[in-house]
Amino acid sequence: MQLHVVLPAESPAMDIRRLADLAQEAERLGYDGVWLPDHLLPPGPYGPEKYGGVYEPLTALAYLAAVTRNVTLGTSVLILPLRDPLLVARQAATLARASGGRFVLGVGAGWEAYEFDAAGVDFAARGARTTSALRVIRHLHESGGGPYEDAFHSFDERAVFQPVPEHPVPFLIGGNSKAALRRAAEVGDWWQGVALEPREFAERRARLRELGGGRRIKAGTRIGWDDDGRDVREVREEVEAWRAVGADHLAVWFGSVEGDGFRRRMRALAEAVGLGGLSLRRRQG
Repeated sequence: MQLHVVLPAESPAMDIRRLADLAQEAERLGYDGVWLPDHLLPPGPYGPEKYGGVYEPLTALAYLAAVTRNVTLGTSVLILPLRDPLLVARQAATLARASGGRFVLGVGAGWEAYEFDAAGVDFAARGARTTSALRVIRHLHESGGGPYEDAFHSFDERAVFQPVPEHPVPFLIGGNSKAALRRAAEVGDWWQGVALEPREFAERRARLRELGGGRRIKAGTRIGWDDDGRDVREVREEVEAWRAVGADHLAVWFGSVEGDGFRRRMRALAEAVGLGGLSLRRRQG
């Protein structure tokens, strides 16, 4: 099971260089990936209670790509129907080139209706728009241009797309709903559940495999450890519980960036689960 870090992008006061420092620290400790959240225009302050994503994630990940070498870089998750998919296709392809193929485009359909109203996007159509956007992005990454047509996008054979990534950028689909599972089965490479118990996760993963007809989709989830009063041994047991039910990846948010708790907990978990040794064995293998 891969262990990832959800970086603390909730505080407007945080210098982006500190975010980069934490990404580098995660890489040194042996974590497999780092992820950034997204909210475009929330109806309330950014903060750990509800809205993350102070720094625009695709721009910020381009910065992190330049200061890391091995970790996966991804969005957890980008609210895709609020964005122009042709632009996202170009941004994702550029990030793939800049990072040496380490970028994963994690997307969700969104849940905050206010942001859709502010952007002039139909909230009710967000699911269909998300799937459509993923299909057109994949088409451009595979074909390098037109023609293409669906209910939301249309361009003819004159359309030219560059840069074409060496391999199509992998898609992570976030969400627990039936629609999210169908989307992951249809167009996803990864799936990430949210706020699930291991038993619930296992049930949804089984359903995902049914929907996908046995196609290999990496399944995982996110957890949080933001309380120094919680012993690292308890968190290690939680990690092992996810490993036991066959999660392919587990992303951990270690709390807000205030103080040094995020870094301290990130280090403590890496030591508790033996990440350094695991990372070394991967490199030697």
